[in-house]
Amino acid sequence: MPETDLTSTWNRIADALREELGDFTFHISIAPLEPAGQSGDTLFLKAPEHMRCLVRERYTSAIAEAARVALQRPLTVEIVGEDWVADGGSSAPLTRSDERSPFNPRYSFDQFVIGDGNRLAHAAALVVAEMPAQAYNPLFLCGPPGLGKTHLLQAIGTYVRRYGNDLEVRYATGEAFTAAFVDAVRHGDAGPFRRRFRDVDVLLFDDVHALAAKTKTKEELFHTFNALYESGRQLVFTSDNRPSDLDDFEDRLRERFGSGLVAELTPPALSVRRTILRKRAADDAITLLDDRALDEIARQVSGSVRSLEAALVRVVARCSLLHTEPSPALIREAVGQLESTPASGPFERIQAVVAERFGILPSDLIAHDRRPALARPRQLAMYLARETTDASLPAIGRAFGGRHHSTVGHAETRVRAQLERDEDVRTTIAELRRELG
Repeated sequence: MPETDLTSTWNRIADALREELGDFTFHISIAPLEPAGQSGDTLFLKAPEHMRCLVRERYTSAIAEAARVALQRPLTVEIVGEDWVADGGSSAPLTRSDERSPFNPRYSFDQFVIGDGNRLAHAAALVVAEMPAQAYNPLFLCGPPGLGKTHLLQAIGTYVRRYGNDLEVRYATGEAFTAAFVDAVRHGDAGPFRRRFRDVDVLLFDDVHALAAKTKTKEELFHTFNALYESGRQLVFTSDNRPSDLDDFEDRLRERFGSGLVAELTPPALSVRRTILRKRAADDAITLLDDRALDEIARQVSGSVRSLEAALVRVVARCSLLHTEPSPALIREAVGQLESTPASGPFERIQAVVAERFGILPSDLIAHDRRPALARPRQLAMYLARETTDASLPAIGRAFGGRHHSTVGHAETRVRAQLERDEDVRTTIAELRRELG
């Protein structure tokens, strides 16, 4: 069956499922499914590994019934893995097994909401997608988690695969690159590994900061970088940290990361958060929430795009399951129960108190600005976060602009040393402690 016909068939079934199951259940359990192929009266649907068994057990019958209603004929439904490839005949695969796309179709340039905090990153990513290795090479996208770095990285990959005249694109996370390298070392044959990552036209490397403690893997990445760059291939990296803040990386790698364009993403402003929520609600056909409710969610959640989307799902769930209207009180309660909220609360309080003491903004403490006027209060705030909460170094680092845990450890060590010899620091810390209560 042609891909367009298969997609149309699934869309009709999905519409019937949404009406039967409701917005929340559909969004959580059905929306992640993708049509993989059809053979006769059997429809194959790909499901992510973490939810495959649940879908098979709970929703196969519902999907089959929705297919009967939507298509006016019975279909057998099979839930398959994401690496499933149909055998020949009428169930021919959409892509060859060695070409299956690692890219989420939701992560396209069209789906990306542009604001002041990501405008440069978006523009640079689009230029790289249109003209690989001709403009910004490497391109280094950085910023706290959940702001759209992976979205832009995958949008580049999708665009190049579609319009790049058969350019070879390789996408890898830091963890995947490490696992592949370790496997190559274990088997004593690095050839296939190196061909996999060096015989490409565009390398998209997500979460490069994950290599921080992996010395041999970083050395391999250094040589991979050189091989691609010197042969005129495009490299794009994402990281929670700026190149200069990757403390566990050698200077030679930090210099290479920063040798092209470094584009930082920052949290979206209120107007952008509103636009993101409206777009997400429209894309998912969420009708339970009107613009006033979406605006209230945008006001309540000021962090990442991921937090916004989590808040939207939580509010829709409450309204759907409790059969109630999305009042401001319900929204505040739902958003307040997000798992990230309790962890961020103490950090926000510390940042607010320290910022007021030094006459700066709380956002200055999470910005990637290393001026002494900001670096000193930031270190004091990190020290207080370490002293007054049970949070781990990585958790504190995430709260301070996605910094690496070693940066937090360094701040703690430095402030402790200053407390022993500097009366002004002791006085400042004592006053901040009293203010924090």
